[in-house]
Amino acid sequence: MVVAKPPVVSLADWKEAVARTNEQEVAVAAEIDRLTAARKRMPMVRVEGDYRFEGPDGPVALVDLFEGRSQLILYRFFFEEGVGGWPDAGCVGCSSWADGVAELGLLHAHDITFAMVSPAPQPALRAYAERMGWTDLPWYTIATDSFTEDFDATEWFAINVFLRDGDDVYRTYFLQNGSMVRHIGSVASLLALTPYGDQIEGEDVPDGWPQAPFSFWMRRHDEYDEPAPSARG
Repeated sequence: MVVAKPPVVSLADWKEAVARTNEQEVAVAAEIDRLTAARKRMPMVRVEGDYRFEGPDGPVALVDLFEGRSQLILYRFFFEEGVGGWPDAGCVGCSSWADGVAELGLLHAHDITFAMVSPAPQPALRAYAERMGWTDLPWYTIATDSFTEDFDATEWFAINVFLRDGDDVYRTYFLQNGSMVRHIGSVASLLALTPYGDQIEGEDVPDGWPQAPFSFWMRRHDEYDEPAPSARG
């Protein structure tokens, strides 16, 4: 079998092709910036139900999943009876996506917690996390059956974003589009899902949004010794 390869052209033709593609990339980047700005202007709805989960240390409520931070990105991972791989492994697609989740320290510095939830019991979640190398990703067992339906994940994965105000929790965003989600996992893409986002001065945000100078964020994930602007209130 002969594997197909890109055509070979002159350097001038190659540079011209790069320039055309770069134009498309600039246009796409501008559209992504507009989408990110629109997310920051989304309304939110208060979460009224008492949703419970089981963690490594026992029962917890939805508000506990924030780990004290103000924003939470929650990925509904399909690991349960009826899903391929059960009872030893979770959904192949969900697993591939989880493999690409970024360094959590950078999210934590932005006052954001990332976690996953599934119906599978904690021993199964911990064993699979060990196998896949996800021991740094918080992963909880869904203990309130209605959670999956209430948060629109009855058939497919789901990313839900929440904002905490004291003990009150609000749902701010929901994403399930497969073509879009496959590009999410990097720090920047996860930040773009949250209400406060990068928190960098100069971003297109509503009045009063917490921000800090660009220089504040230019450090390694283990060097943040000051709270994010959103955590200073």
